[in-house]
Amino acid sequence: MDLIADISIKDIVDILIVSYVIYNLILLLRGTRAIQLLKGIIVVVVTWAISIWFKLNTLQWLMNQAFTFGVLGVIVIFQPELRRALEQLGRGTLFSRTTVDENQDVNRSIGELMKAIHYLSKRKIGALLVFERETGLTDYVESGIQLQALISSELLINTFIPNTPLHDGAVIIRNNQLMAAGCYLPLSENPFISKELGTRHRAAIGLSEVSDAVCVIVSEETGQVSLAMNGHIIRNIHEESLLSKLFEELKPKAKAKEKNPIWKWRVRKNG
Repeated sequence: MDLIADISIKDIVDILIVSYVIYNLILLLRGTRAIQLLKGIIVVVVTWAISIWFKLNTLQWLMNQAFTFGVLGVIVIFQPELRRALEQLGRGTLFSRTTVDENQDVNRSIGELMKAIHYLSKRKIGALLVFERETGLTDYVESGIQLQALISSELLINTFIPNTPLHDGAVIIRNNQLMAAGCYLPLSENPFISKELGTRHRAAIGLSEVSDAVCVIVSEETGQVSLAMNGHIIRNIHEESLLSKLFEELKPKAKAKEKNPIWKWRVRKNG
């Protein structure tokens, strides 16, 4: 019995370690082009399993060749990513992306965003900025122009300058990276939305109705800044309130209890 118990404990520990490694590898690959490779591998494996199940010899031979030469192809194509992963492993930082690191990224992104919003609002330049959260926005990202760039206030400002190709769309931000600009969003069909609101505001509300995204809108007519979440919109939001809400919604949940007590959710009345 002791031997059986010992084997069971070893198996459980073994499974837990492997699960932890796989989970962190998925986190490492998420948001990179390597995730597309992973999807391709899954398709090949499924096809290989089907060929064995139905005894499709030719297809099985083809899949075996794909496995044989695919490993070499992966090493060649993803050499930069593999090198980076090995360097991180050597430094002991492969799986050590902490909440502190994520907070620093969010802080920087929100800081750049606020500088851009201040500039755009002061000059009444229309803008629509979307932060992706748990609900994936890939379909909307693919509707725009792919950027995959580091967020900066200068880039955001130039994106929304009038009479430029990307002016009339939304910018979508994922994992503190500017994924795409000029994106098309679904318009809200809510009949109770104020007639004063234009297409940008309706698009922001529409997206917030079908996802958990956080949308910031700058009005082209008034320069007022609005925030749309969960199917609702807060118009003419004060800069400090916007900053507070962005930190509250976008910071890692592990740090949710460490909010600054002076940040309050305040909405300035329409004036």
